[in-house]
Amino acid sequence: MDGARVVITGLGTVTGIGIGVEDFTDALRAGRHCAQPITAFDTTGFAHANGCEIADFDPARWIRATDPYTLGRAGRFAVAAARLALEDAGLPVDTVRARRCLVAVGTTDGESRDLDDLVEVQLRKGPEHMDPGVVRRAGAERLSSGIVRELGLADVEAVTVATACAAGNYALGYGLDAIAQGEAQIALCGGADAICRKTFTGFYRLGAIAPDACRPFDRNRRGLLTGEGAGILVLESLGGALARGARIYAEVLGYALTCDAHHPMAPLRDGIARCMLQAHGNAGVQPHDIDLISAHGTGTRANDATEAAAIRQVFGDRPPSTVSIKAMIGHTMGAASALATAACAVAITEGFIPPTVNHIETDPDCALDCVPNRARQTAPRIVQNNALAFGGNNAVVILRRWEGTVA
Repeated sequence: MDGARVVITGLGTVTGIGIGVEDFTDALRAGRHCAQPITAFDTTGFAHANGCEIADFDPARWIRATDPYTLGRAGRFAVAAARLALEDAGLPVDTVRARRCLVAVGTTDGESRDLDDLVEVQLRKGPEHMDPGVVRRAGAERLSSGIVRELGLADVEAVTVATACAAGNYALGYGLDAIAQGEAQIALCGGADAICRKTFTGFYRLGAIAPDACRPFDRNRRGLLTGEGAGILVLESLGGALARGARIYAEVLGYALTCDAHHPMAPLRDGIARCMLQAHGNAGVQPHDIDLISAHGTGTRANDATEAAAIRQVFGDRPPSTVSIKAMIGHTMGAASALATAACAVAITEGFIPPTVNHIETDPDCALDCVPNRARQTAPRIVQNNALAFGGNNAVVILRRWEGTVA
């Protein structure tokens, strides 16, 4: 890739298994999950309704310059994750304000939780009863502009990326290009989403919601669990990070985006494989260089089998260890691949592979080493993060351990 080398220097993670990189890392290492009955909306009439909600989230801890009420739940997650990422990177807000910045946040649902509530009020009482404050905050653009407003940024581009479950990786790719080409000096990139009735119901009607737990790549997997949260990563040029003595989690070697447009929902093996190979080419690596794959791994029968087949198509009969953290945090939609990239950065820095939990027996149709149930102590050097979305929107990001050499 031409341009400056780009590194990750800060991680902001808001998840059901931990808020902040320290708690997130501990939970990944321990293999904790957060499945429980959904409380965000009335689930009467559903045969099962587990999800991965975030309990005890207090937005006032991180949202200090604006009224939290002006943001929906996903926007609050995004702002909190941005604050956490800057704190983790050791970047004071005043320093960030003095730099050219990019804020790119991916999402599937935007503030659909607010939209669900507004529609219910409209149907039950009439539109004149809708809360104007909720109407104003319901736009998806608030996920990125809310960060800009909270941090008081001026020399900034703010983008909300709406490519469903691949949106977090799309945003990271946007940030990589902006930093590499000198269009921004600091990029806050990732994704955010909140559990909502609309998305849960859609997956439920597709038969894609698991009755109890998410079991990626397991013979008896029965679907996903919807989750919520945000992952925001700080990207900087390598030179800028070294100049300020920053801790470097990983170098972002490259990424690829493809849209096979094969089917609204069904994944396409060849399209996924093509995206992985293009990411390798853009990153300057070969399949045999990859030490770990963070899979999309939703726990649905079609997604897992198709993704596994695409992995074998690219890597042959002995692919690298392949894990899915969705078994722990649920499918956090637009935040999913950003949080998975954060998990990859943690794996590289801390020297362990997070497990695929809730695993009993690997499906022969998947035939992957999914590191079942227990973290594995090892030192992955180059890691691949897959993100696959409805409509065939695929995004793959490649990270490498920073080893202290500039050449």
